[in-house]
Amino acid sequence: MEFKHYSVMLEETIEQLNIKPDGKYLDGTLGGAGHSSEIAKRLTTGHLYGVDQDAAAIEAATARLKPYEDRVTIIRNNYCNAISELSEMGVTGFDGILLDLGVSSYQLDTGDRGFSYRYDAPLDMRMDQRQSLTASDIVNGYSENELYRIIRDYGEDKFAKNIAKHICIARSKKKIETTFELDEIIHAAIPAKMRKNGHPAKQTFQALRIECNQELKVLENSLDEMIKALNPGGRFCIITFHSLEDRIVKSAFKKNENPCTCPPEFPICVCGKKPLGKVITRKPIVPSEKELSENNRSASAKLRVFERE
Repeated sequence: MEFKHYSVMLEETIEQLNIKPDGKYLDGTLGGAGHSSEIAKRLTTGHLYGVDQDAAAIEAATARLKPYEDRVTIIRNNYCNAISELSEMGVTGFDGILLDLGVSSYQLDTGDRGFSYRYDAPLDMRMDQRQSLTASDIVNGYSENELYRIIRDYGEDKFAKNIAKHICIARSKKKIETTFELDEIIHAAIPAKMRKNGHPAKQTFQALRIECNQELKVLENSLDEMIKALNPGGRFCIITFHSLEDRIVKSAFKKNENPCTCPPEFPICVCGKKPLGKVITRKPIVPSEKELSENNRSASAKLRVFERE
């Protein structure tokens, strides 16, 4: 299947990155290289480093960025390891960093990857297929309490307790192996009158994907390091797709803009923590009406921007 992915808020992101032709840029979630190709074409003596953990994304991005191969380096890794790996290569100080979070259209639409309840496939959901943990391991191996916590916290589903219970009852009779089997179990766990607002399995599938790929922990553990890796005036652009991601980004940006931990009544700061920059987007940038009409998957997207001092 051809790697297709709509680059969300492409124009807005490129504008916010404020690209310098001789600058150094990092795209930590390369995907199909939609954003990266626009960055690369604006560089002359600058360089772009593109990182992704998905082999299909690496293959697609390599082909798309071939016209710019003299100014692009592609690395297969999780973005949480990007700064340290590039540092080992002698690459430091970026003028812009981009993260376009979540699951790609390619991953959702490639049925055998197991990300979507729309295709009958093995319960996989690994963004990096070199890792051992799959969604099947979670569904069939985690305790009922662990499943409840994941679906409640990562899926924000009010029926999390009942879904976890139904999963455990079903797997006691037979291992749950496919997306359709899981979808059927989730349907049975949710009252019929409550199935009208979106697909009943959407939140549980999101929760399993986040747990399988440790998406929120990876994000939390990466933000401060990436901000510190920016050159003065460098910008960090992050596109999120649900409130859990956006909350983490908003909090990290706020903390790096105002890191002081002194009590409010203190006349001067004594903690010694200095701001690393400023938040450019007091309110997140959201997709235009035109974009929403072209790609409804971008409806929940939010772009936040931080600038290094």
